[in-house]
Amino acid sequence: MGIVSGLVLYAVIWSLTFLIALPIRVQTQGDLQDIVPGTHAGAPEHHHLKKKALWTTLVAAVIWAMAATVILSDWISVDDVESWFRAGAWSGRGTDG
Repeated sequence: MGIVSGLVLYAVIWSLTFLIALPIRVQTQGDLQDIVPGTHAGAPEHHHLKKKALWTTLVAAVIWAMAATVILSDWISVDDVESWFRAGAWSGRGTDG
């Protein structure tokens, strides 16, 4: 895995982790009974984006380290992945017909 590949992998993991973290502990205007006229009651009042970005960075770094370790150590190779996704591998049948 090259440097650019590692950065792209980290960016993808960070983005997915951030999207998972976004709805956690969100306080909406409806929850606080402080609805601004013209807005939806589900609009966030307190979203804690700085904390979520920090936690996302830490969690993504741990997940990235585990993924990079598996990739760089060849515990799972490209040949292994290709053999899992060959035609017919899902149905339990062989590929001979």
